[in-house]
Amino acid sequence: MRFARWVFLLAGFSGVVMIVPFYFLEDQFGRDHPPPINHPELYYGFFGVTLSWQFMFLVIGSDPVRFRWGMLPAMLEKASFAIAVPILYALDRVTVTWVGYASMDATWLLLFVIAYLRTPTEAQG
Repeated sequence: MRFARWVFLLAGFSGVVMIVPFYFLEDQFGRDHPPPINHPELYYGFFGVTLSWQFMFLVIGSDPVRFRWGMLPAMLEKASFAIAVPILYALDRVTVTWVGYASMDATWLLLFVIAYLRTPTEAQG
């Protein structure tokens, strides 16, 4: 349980630190990854959902046994990006930079799976 607590708390805190700056970098993001953002609702929607998940990781980390079932959709959140990006890269639709970001999610996915497997299904007295 201690492992799961640290994994999810670290994932949540580091995720918040990584995601919040993007709220102030829309123009820069469009320059770095052309074309410029022409659908800001998708840009802010993506980062909003991603930021929301970071807070869910913090909730899971606060009591891994109680929120163990929440680890399953947390794994799906990480897997969706970790799987999609290498496929997009193979199709020459994203740059190698994105593969780096996806590898971070793949690492978190592996840690989430280990945390889930090591977390008891109920509190031990």
